[in-house]
Amino acid sequence: MLNRSESLDRVFAALADPTRRAVIARLARGPASVSELAKPLKMSLPAIAPHLKALEQSGFVVSEKVGRVRTCRIDPKQLEAAQTWLAEQRSVWEARFDRMDAFVLALGDSDDVQS
Repeated sequence: MLNRSESLDRVFAALADPTRRAVIARLARGPASVSELAKPLKMSLPAIAPHLKALEQSGFVVSEKVGRVRTCRIDPKQLEAAQTWLAEQRSVWEARFDRMDAFVLALGDSDDVQS
């Protein structure tokens, strides 16, 4: 099992590519075959394969082959992991901004006293 940092690295690497984001957006509406994913992107099946592989390695997408058709679907666990990390970062930055606001207000109050 990947540690959290490696897992997040793969998640954000997968999200960094616009084609992969388009695939994720399509799969958010429900499962789709590889052909259905490739068609609106005007990509051949071999061209979309590396994108799907990266999405599967990141944990965003799970695929299953039945007969000759490979169907992909989203696995929301990785998205939740990314959302958790982003929420943690937001909390840290909001606390920093709150401290900066307090500092700036205190500076303004001290300027009023000195005037």
